[in-house]
Parts: sequence; structure tokens; C-alpha cells
Amino acid sequence: MSTSHAYEPDYAIAPGETLLETIEALDLTQKELAQRMGRPLKTINQIIKGTAQIMPETSLQLEKVTGVPASFWNNAEANYRESLARLEEQKQRQSQVAWATRFSYATMVALGMVPEKKSKPLRVEALLQFFGVASPKQWEETYGALCGSARESGAYESDLGDFSAWLRAGELCARACECQPYEKERWLVALQKIRDLTQHPPASVWQEVLQLCAGAGVALVLVPELPQTHVYGFTRWLTPHKALIQLSLRYKTDDLLWFTFFHEAAHILLHGKRDIFIEKRGVDSPKETEANQWAADFLIPSKDWARFVSDLPPKPTAAQVSAFAKGLGIAPSIPLGRLQHREKRIPPDSFNHLKHKVDIDWKGLN
Repeated sequence: MSTSHAYEPDYAIAPGETLLETIEALDLTQKELAQRMGRPLKTINQIIKGTAQIMPETSLQLEKVTGVPASFWNNAEANYRESLARLEEQKQRQSQVAWATRFSYATMVALGMVPEKKSKPLRVEALLQFFGVASPKQWEETYGALCGSARESGAYESDLGDFSAWLRAGELCARACECQPYEKERWLVALQKIRDLTQHPPASVWQEVLQLCAGAGVALVLVPELPQTHVYGFTRWLTPHKALIQLSLRYKTDDLLWFTFFHEAAHILLHGKRDIFIEKRGVDSPKETEANQWAADFLIPSKDWARFVSDLPPKPTAAQVSAFAKGLGIAPSIPLGRLQHREKRIPPDSFNHLKHKVDIDWKGLN
């Protein structure tokens, strides 16, 4: 995001000041100007003091009397009124600086989400532009509604803060993602191809994964988490024909990345378009359980898994895990992670050479 900022003066120049200089240069008095324009002297005096506006009809009259184009007077008046409004807004920003402290602004700057600003009022302005809202009140209404399901499930504490910023970054990334209209059949085909791609390091196939998702109507975005978010994934429908899967970069290894992705994919397949799903540790519901089961079975069919586990010796080997994964056409990290965390058959620190590190770079919002 650009850090440039146009200069904004802390004062407003009324067009009446320019008008006064103009008539003085023409050796006209306010009374003479009023007479030549056919306007009350009081009106001319109010324009010069800035208490009355120069209307389009007045600007045409001024053009005839002063020789200065009507467009100049119209623009001068518009600029003056805009400056007054901006100055008033700046006063309001002073009262809104406490709101800006709800965000990890320095981290957002480092990630290119917002420009660097030392002044707290300017940070307020930058945050409002980032969120695309006019005031903190509209931010609360917009993102409080968006995160309603998170509030109900306890996925975040009372303050939206960084969580809403993470969600907004995903929105902006998804907006730039061109997708075909969603079709369930194409989505299932895409998921099968992505399942095959899990055999490779995530960074080497990520662009292909993004394209497969977009071709089926799903914008897949990866946004680094902000402090205190602790979120793994987020799924919702942006339009009736475009879904969003947003993943964080909390995953150190590909087994967690792929399972979370297919879990989010299950929400799109199985659940309603009005639903919103936020994945955090400790958050559970019947729909989350259903998505977990679908992802597990899609990656490793239950019959294959039952047969594999029943044949495993008390101390499985890395070769056995690799051979099983190869036979299914998936990454060996996927069955390994399940054996480590769900089955408790392999210690968490064993055979981790079978996992790929997740080293996908954050591309920013542009």
C-alpha cells in the first residue's frame, strides 16, 4: 500500500477573500459590485465574509462583472466547503484516536495493509480507508455483523480489533481474485486435483491451487495473522456465486495447512451460503465436526485408514507411513499428522522429515 499522502492544510480560504481582492483591483466597492450584479449588498457582504455560498447563478453574474470565469468561482466555493468539512472531520478524528489503539497498527504497516502514520488522528483516517467505512460506528456495525457467528461461538473476545483487520485484508485480496461462477461439480473436481498436489511442497504448487479454486468459484487467500487473532481459517460466501476461503500463516507444516484447507472446502460443499465459519482452536459445533469428518474421509477414505491402522505394528516406521501415502496419492505428512495427533501412535517429534514446511510468501494487498 502506498505511503504517500497529499498535503492537507489546517485552514480554509473562503472564495470571498479572493472576490474582495478582485474587486479592489478593479476599483469597485461592494456596493458597486452589488449594483452591477443586481444582488442585494447584504448578499455580497456575506459572500465576502464566507457566510453565504457562491451559487452557480451568482458565479455567472460574477463572470460578467469581473471577467473571471464562472468555473473559477464554482471551484473556489466547492474547494472551500470541502476544506471546511475536512477540518471538521479532523476535529472528530481527535475524538476517535482511542478506537485506533484497538489495532496492531505497526504490524499492519509491516504487512503493507496501511501506510505508516505517526499521528494518531492520521492513523484513524488510514484505518477508516482500509476498512472502507466512514467512521468507527460504521466499522462496528459492519464488522460486528460480519463476525456475528464468531461472537456467538466465542472465537474472539469482546474486541474485534485485529481480527476484523485480518478479515478485511482477506476481503480485499478476494476482491482482486477473478473467479468463475461457483459450481459444485467443478469444485469437487478441483478438490480432487488439489488432493493430488498435496504430494508436493505447498509453495511449489500454490499458484496452481489458487487457479483451481478460482476456476470453481472460490477465492482462496492467504493472510498472515495479526497479534491476538490466533485464527486458522475463515469461510463465507461473498456473493451467491463466489465463496471465500481465507487461511492464515499459522501453519508451520503442510499437514495442518492441507487439512484446514479441506475442512474449509467442506463448509462450502455441505453448508449454507448464509453461514460464516471461523476456525480457532477450541471452537467446535456440529457443522465443524461434519467438516472435519468430510475432510478426513476425502483425504484418506475411512476403509483404507481402518485397514492401515489395524496392520500397523506397535512401533510404526517412516517407510510404512510413506508407502501408505504414496498408494493413496497424498502427502505423507497427512497420515503422519493423524497418527501423531489423533491416534497418538507416533510421538509428535518423530518422522517430521516427512512434512514440508509452509513457506508461502505473503504477497500483500496489491
